[in-house]
Amino acid sequence: MTTAASPRPAVLFFDVNETLLDLAPLEASIRTVLPGPDSPDLWFSTMLHYSLVMTVAERKALLPEIGVAALRMLAEGRGIALSQQAAEAAVRPITRLPAHPDVAPALARLRQAGLRMAALSNSSTIGLRAQLAHAGIAHYFDAQFSVQDAGVYKPHPAVYQRAARQMRVGPGQAMLVAAHGWDVAGAAWAGLRTAFVCRPGKAPFPLAEPPELVVRDLDELARRLEA
Repeated sequence: MTTAASPRPAVLFFDVNETLLDLAPLEASIRTVLPGPDSPDLWFSTMLHYSLVMTVAERKALLPEIGVAALRMLAEGRGIALSQQAAEAAVRPITRLPAHPDVAPALARLRQAGLRMAALSNSSTIGLRAQLAHAGIAHYFDAQFSVQDAGVYKPHPAVYQRAARQMRVGPGQAMLVAAHGWDVAGAAWAGLRTAFVCRPGKAPFPLAEPPELVVRDLDELARRLEA
């Protein structure tokens, strides 16, 4: 639980993909066009890699476009002919993902405890809205922020700092909750407090400051922030 030396954050920003939503349906869809047990992880990391490439190069494309392009690129590298239409169909489940079982109960507890909460995602504005609505968790959030509004992708500092301004708090009054080491690191470097969620196979990035909180799931996060 937080202490007098470490008060509760004024706002919690939640990463969405994998932190809140279960990627299993999307992973199954990716495997249908890019066979292999690790192909979904490879595709997801490649999509994130090229979102950063485009940010650094000051080029713009929405995450679904980058995801489709990354999938076609990976398929071509394996000698698989994958059409634009087939790639788009394989990526489409990203807007129809269920929430992890711990998510809705924990968000309800955090809201009951008086915490302000916002989603902060690399998904497009329309995609983020569809994701939260489909998962049945949109009503828990006071705001939804897509990187589309900032014009750059996480972990660019501008994304986190802009979201804090939008919620009318300083970076140090906000906490990012995420299951990705790169996201938590980026938020910390932008001046936010951080909480790392240990989804299977995930760990904090060792070259960043240790997260303020490391929790097994969102139920543990709620317990530690409810006081």
